Amino acid sequence: MNKLLAYPAIVLLLLLSSFAFDKQENINIVFIGDSITHGTMAKDQSPVIYAGNYLEQKQLFKKVQVSNQGVSGFTTVDFLPATNKAYPKVKAAADEFYRDSTAQLVFSIMLGTNDSAIRGPTGSPVSAANYRANLTTIADSLLAAYPRSKIVLNYPIWYSNNTHNSGAAYLEEGQLRLKSYWPEIDAVVKAFKNSHPRHVFKGDRKAYQYFEDNYKTDLKPEKGLDGIFYLHPNKPGDMALGGFWAKAIASAVK
Repeated sequence: MNKLLAYPAIVLLLLLSSFAFDKQENINIVFIGDSITHGTMAKDQSPVIYAGNYLEQKQLFKKVQVSNQGVSGFTTVDFLPATNKAYPKVKAAADEFYRDSTAQLVFSIMLGTNDSAIRGPTGSPVSAANYRANLTTIADSLLAAYPRSKIVLNYPIWYSNNTHNSGAAYLEEGQLRLKSYWPEIDAVVKAFKNSHPRHVFKGDRKAYQYFEDNYKTDLKPEKGLDGIFYLHPNKPGDMALGGFWAKAIASAVK
């Protein structure tokens, strides 16, 4: 081969090899959230499982492992390290994953539904300012413990404005408060962009509108104190939500 052509060809081959390796990188994902993350269907039918399946089927990574750390009824307050409630289990799952130096550790977080409640869940109602402060503390703690990790902050999904069960009241007030969290997520990501570049990312925002438009087919009708309400995804909803999360994760780890 002509020597003048050989060098560019080698460089191109190395670039292509590097690209292929990046696309085949292993990924370990710890999902943090409430009952929506945990799933309310069968054990193998949570949005976490479907997110992992999506990434595997698309062959975006060589190996995908997931850990579901969603806890029913939990808020950002419950996941603060200081409360010592959910954080120890999150850390145990992350410790196990972080030992694998061949994999990118990702935390996929969707919290806010229970924070937005009028009463019931821990700390509710959580103000927009406190929601932002809590997310910041959680992210700071995770990055301090796992400096090579990435964090994806998903926006909480839609629920009907008559959502009210025996344990918590949400209603229209909660729905409006939930929307007030959106700019707080934006602010958290912007702040970490300066302090920890390429570590904290905006996650999915499309699922909110999706469930508002498709609540009769993708959310479960639940009997409440103010009539039938819609809050938790059914199987099609879990599959859809898992897909939204998977795309957000893939976008962050590219």
